[in-house]
Amino acid sequence: MTESPTAEAAASDLARIPFLRAELAPDALCIRDEETVFDNAGFAAAVRRLAARLESFGVAPGDTVAVMLPNRVEIVTTMFAAWFQGAAMTPVNPALTDDEVRYQLQDSTATVLVGDERAGALADSVGIAWLDVARLAGNADAPDAAGDPRASLSDFALVIYTSGTTGRPKGVLLDHANVTAMTRSLIEHLALTADDVSLLILPLFHVNGLLVSVLSPLRAGGSVVVGPRFSPATFWDVVETHRPTYFSAVPTIYAILEARADRAVDTSSLRFAMCGAAPMPAELIGRIEERFGMALVEAYGLSECTVGATANPVEGPRKAGTVGVAFPGVEIGVVDAEGIPQPSGERGEVVIRGANVMRGYLGRPEETEKVVRDGWLHTGDVGIIDEDGYLAIVDRLKDMIIRGGENIYPKEIEECLYNHPAVLEAAVVGKPDEFYGEVPVAFVATKPGRTVTAEELLDHCTASLARYKVPTEIVIRTELPKNSVGKLVKGMLREQLSSAS
Repeated sequence: MTESPTAEAAASDLARIPFLRAELAPDALCIRDEETVFDNAGFAAAVRRLAARLESFGVAPGDTVAVMLPNRVEIVTTMFAAWFQGAAMTPVNPALTDDEVRYQLQDSTATVLVGDERAGALADSVGIAWLDVARLAGNADAPDAAGDPRASLSDFALVIYTSGTTGRPKGVLLDHANVTAMTRSLIEHLALTADDVSLLILPLFHVNGLLVSVLSPLRAGGSVVVGPRFSPATFWDVVETHRPTYFSAVPTIYAILEARADRAVDTSSLRFAMCGAAPMPAELIGRIEERFGMALVEAYGLSECTVGATANPVEGPRKAGTVGVAFPGVEIGVVDAEGIPQPSGERGEVVIRGANVMRGYLGRPEETEKVVRDGWLHTGDVGIIDEDGYLAIVDRLKDMIIRGGENIYPKEIEECLYNHPAVLEAAVVGKPDEFYGEVPVAFVATKPGRTVTAEELLDHCTASLARYKVPTEIVIRTELPKNSVGKLVKGMLREQLSSAS
């Protein structure tokens, strides 16, 4: 990446985690999934082997390594191996379409893609190297990378892609200083120790999975279980087998667990569970805590602040309907339209300041300047801070739809619909949903003399968009509501959906 800094900086302790753990407790469990179990010594050795492979592909400081896999240990190995070489990692959602993957690979200027055969074809299509994940396992005789990790605090650690209002995903640049500060805050706030066992059930292409469920427990000396794909039928079996002390999930998962619990479960190993990515009804939090006998900690953050800004305490008062207090080292506030701080109890835009605020959007300095002003990250979310410092999120300035923890921006879907020859106008809004929180619904008006069915438009979207972005319903109208200057009025469409629910 051309934006990588050139100034000398202190070495990153994050990149040294595998090797420090191996020195302190070589035989202790580090990380496991359904196929692989690594103690600390074994994991450190796997990182060195993969780092040597990356070096053979020409990966150097300032480069980006992409990885496209479902949740498995190799994603974490790739991350530390990239950091060993002074490179960043960009995780790619395997659910993306080929065109969406190619965009991320090209935008991030990835040097190599780690993944399966599909990844190999995509890497070839954009002219970058492919490292076959099938060749990583069981290669104990492969050469190791020598020396110490090359990453410094000012080097980029992660490039996390998040959709934007422009319809094109943006690469959020997080350096080692960002990730170091965030993991330190999480460890302190959650009181993580070497006794903690994290159960990862969220995807590793999100900062939540990477930071909350993997990096923080590993840095604290604990261990990680990369769980199988979430299923309400087997989830509690996994908990009872691996005895985790905590896990992090989204409201949709908790709603499914609560609705489908059909037996007594042993949750005695769990100190707490976390919830983020979307607002969670206070009533559901209460039912979960009572039904499963564990503390449920609701938190708030976004990729641009390295995942977290606030969380309710694990020990101490948790206020239902709030997302808790600021993490250690993080400042939060609410401001009005002119940027003036608002007093307790008054609503305003939520702003965040701290060492966890991103370095910026990759290749988008103007968009970075819009959201990071005078050191404050402007979130676009509307909130209220009470007299005790607890933040409640009450609205969103943006049109973003959060479907089961996945962020969906309507403009991206609208642009896809506009590419259909029969579409004159398109507007996408969120519809309340019992399990997913919100789902996208599209309203479309056709061009004069043209006809199209909802099924045809759904097929059109499915061909270009990841499955979770495809509208659950397409409503075809003769025209869409507009204001006096001809701008589409989405508020009326939302009201129609709400009244019909």
